[in-house]
Amino acid sequence: MDHRDEQEFAEYFAAKRDSVRRTAYMLCGDWHRADDLAQTAFVALHRRWRKIRDRAAIDAYVRKTLVRAAIDESRRPWRRERQSDELPEPPPAGEPLAERVATREDLLAGLRKVPPRQRAVLVLRYLEGLDVGGVAKALGCSEGNVKSQTARGLANLRDVLGEEVETRG
Repeated sequence: MDHRDEQEFAEYFAAKRDSVRRTAYMLCGDWHRADDLAQTAFVALHRRWRKIRDRAAIDAYVRKTLVRAAIDESRRPWRRERQSDELPEPPPAGEPLAERVATREDLLAGLRKVPPRQRAVLVLRYLEGLDVGGVAKALGCSEGNVKSQTARGLANLRDVLGEEVETRG
């Protein structure tokens, strides 16, 4: 890349790194993995920077790369293994949802239990604010697929958090 391209990329990176990192965190629930995913997305963007003609589509390219990297990493066998010295305590029964799911951390823990593709759709749809068409374009799938993944993802999230999950949109 020439100096002008490097400068443009550096400006884009400085402007977007925090939002990309936050989106990555919402996808994986771990700040260290989020940093790795964001780095993967920016490295891929840097490699293709000269070839991108439509500068307005850069956000969509980074988002798509980020989601695909999160899904790919979740499929790796070593990610499925979890070692623990202690068994987790079961949640107390009978507590109202407002007391159990009052914090953001509970939502993030619930999102981690949703399959990666459904999690990606939920994050892009409800946390990034994209419409169904925007999510379909970001993930490279049909709008019908986005709708079914959204329905399944919300059902899985409700199973984890309870019936009172509101989507507002």
